[in-house]
Amino acid sequence: MPFPNSSDLRPSFILASIPGLEAAQSWVAVLLCCAYILALTGNCVVLLVVRLEPSLHAPMYFFLCMLAAIDLALSTCTVPRVLSFYWFGTREISFGACLLQMFLIHSLSAVESTVLLAMAVDRYVAICHPLRHAAILTNAATAKIGLAAMARGVLFFLPLPLLLLPLPFCSSRALSHSFCLHQDVMNLACANTTPSVVYGLTAILLVMGLDAVLICLSYVLILKAVLRLAAWKERLKVFSTCIAHICVVLAFYVPLIGLSVVHRFGRDLAPLVHITMGNIYILVPSVLNPIIYGVRTKQIQRRILSLL
Repeated sequence: MPFPNSSDLRPSFILASIPGLEAAQSWVAVLLCCAYILALTGNCVVLLVVRLEPSLHAPMYFFLCMLAAIDLALSTCTVPRVLSFYWFGTREISFGACLLQMFLIHSLSAVESTVLLAMAVDRYVAICHPLRHAAILTNAATAKIGLAAMARGVLFFLPLPLLLLPLPFCSSRALSHSFCLHQDVMNLACANTTPSVVYGLTAILLVMGLDAVLICLSYVLILKAVLRLAAWKERLKVFSTCIAHICVVLAFYVPLIGLSVVHRFGRDLAPLVHITMGNIYILVPSVLNPIIYGVRTKQIQRRILSLL
């Protein structure tokens, strides 16, 4: 296929509609809007409750606030644009806006992965070294971890749009999602994308992949410490402090792995599968995280009831 001329190097992209449900997209948008409002409300409530409740001024809940802020940013940089498309038919997204949205999605996901790792380390220290917990995870250390997580996400994923910036793009501008992802945009380029493929895979493995391995390692160590306890009731009581974090980790990594598998090996799958997995990846963690911690944390429950 011939390369486009210079006027075509900065094309707008066409967002994917829901195949077979084009006529009902406005109703699908209502469901997405309800999920988005639920995510906004839940995460804002978490931020407010931790701010107002002195007993929650601890590293675990500061990390939870970081998680809530990331979920707010991640859902806000994608869902309003999707709703605009579904309700008003604005299918085109400019080249610059697409690259910016792509960078925000991937970098915020990396920051969230790092925060989940920090929460796993917090649980490890609290269970395996309880006497040193306050000395190791101080408020200053927690703030530094948050800044490091943000810097890590930006530095690792800023090259993704920069690698796509000089590439020419083919006449086909149709994406397979209702928002921009690196793999999706990269597949539309009419040039050698090997550097972009290699760097994207490397960044994913060094950030999300490494974090997942370290989270699993921390829980292996936690299980070893819990099994040393004599009484089963004591074991269950100690390990129950990790249940909420485990659920949040699954809510983040399961959609991420599912979406990655669909991108790498599911090119022959129906377009509906790609769109559904993309929406799950964006919305499910943002909706579930505040619900999980609200159900599992009595202090948050009591404070919410007092606010109501």
